[in-house]
Amino acid sequence: MNEMKKIIRDLIIKNRSVRRFYEAYHISMETLEELVDLARLSPSAGNLQPLKYILSNSPERNEQIFSCLSWAAYLKDWPGPEKDERPSAYIVILGDRGITQTFHCDHGIAAQSILLGARAAGLAGCIIGSINRPRLREILSLPEQYEILLVIAIGMPREEVVIEEVGPEGDIKYWRDEKGVHHVPKRRLSDIILEI
Repeated sequence: MNEMKKIIRDLIIKNRSVRRFYEAYHISMETLEELVDLARLSPSAGNLQPLKYILSNSPERNEQIFSCLSWAAYLKDWPGPEKDERPSAYIVILGDRGITQTFHCDHGIAAQSILLGARAAGLAGCIIGSINRPRLREILSLPEQYEILLVIAIGMPREEVVIEEVGPEGDIKYWRDEKGVHHVPKRRLSDIILEI
């Protein structure tokens, strides 16, 4: 069991939000379907399984989806990945209102399953919730039955992301150093477990 625990811990540590990719690296539709299959097998509130997915791996469709996304709110002077650094695939997670009106945490669970699967395959991704939903709905010709919940960017990582401990000032904002390394402060375990 200790070996399995280490494998899972290492995978979670490696599963950072990556925002710069080798855009020319092609991700097959089969790979995207395998990642969505991991989401399909994940827990669902009430086992309703209300999520649907749109997959994109073509440069034309990717460009359209990219135009609807906002990247890295804490990096005020960075508008997002430049050409050649953009994701080579996207998975759009939708909630099917024909099944239920509330999606609880299903899309968060599904997104984590997808990203862990991507990381295990040597890929990386980023969950994006800052979306121009009306524009994306129009681009995808999406019926009103489907609510746009999240977009997951996926690609071959082009940046290094490291975890560090939150400093004494308590600042949790991620940042990039002069070499472009992305730093993600995390609170200490002792700071998040309450003894009541």
